[in-house]
Amino acid sequence: MRVYAIADPHLSRVHPKPMSVFGPAWQGHPEAFFRGWREVVGEGDLVLIPGDISWAMRLGEAIPDLLDLAALPGKKVLLKGNHDYWWPSISRLRAVLPPGMYALQNDALVLEGVAVAGTRGWQYPPASLEDERIFAREVERLKLSLNDLAGKTYRHLVVAFHFPPFGPGGEATPLLERAAEAKPDAIVYGHLHGADPSKLPRAYRGIPLYLVSADVLGFRPRKILEV
Repeated sequence: MRVYAIADPHLSRVHPKPMSVFGPAWQGHPEAFFRGWREVVGEGDLVLIPGDISWAMRLGEAIPDLLDLAALPGKKVLLKGNHDYWWPSISRLRAVLPPGMYALQNDALVLEGVAVAGTRGWQYPPASLEDERIFAREVERLKLSLNDLAGKTYRHLVVAFHFPPFGPGGEATPLLERAAEAKPDAIVYGHLHGADPSKLPRAYRGIPLYLVSADVLGFRPRKILEV
């Protein structure tokens, strides 16, 4: 099984929102996203999608986008992004997810020996008291996610965030430090668009850090592991 990651698909089947307004990197979206996925992902693979999945505001409006993702090869693991306003309670979401699609929130998942944990994250450093509260909550959610692996058997671990788990200067944050304590094989994140990956931290304590925003990847999911 190969493990891939691609964040920020920004789908919008019900109320189309052209992404080309955000720059030439988005030309051909969303067709380029689906084409790039099919070019690299096989039916037996696992794909992490850490956030900004759909522009929908309500779950019902997001379901066509979820079904489009479900029709692609491989199993999928979803995490919430800052634009996923449609994301309801986790129990309600899981009740409507198609087979082979999973959502994480305050917990973790093990598939074929690969564990996936993570949380959305938030901007760092916090710009307000409200941001401080949200960031602290995300740290607690990451702890819950990693703690959920206790007693589970797995050979590999990937930790996923939507926001980068480091500061604007590449400095470590409490999220990155807590993730590193779990000694994952890799940490993936999205949210940044038009970024030059060569100017971002590539590793922390020997753990690879992968920016997997769809536009940065040219809409081809990035292979993280092969197990």
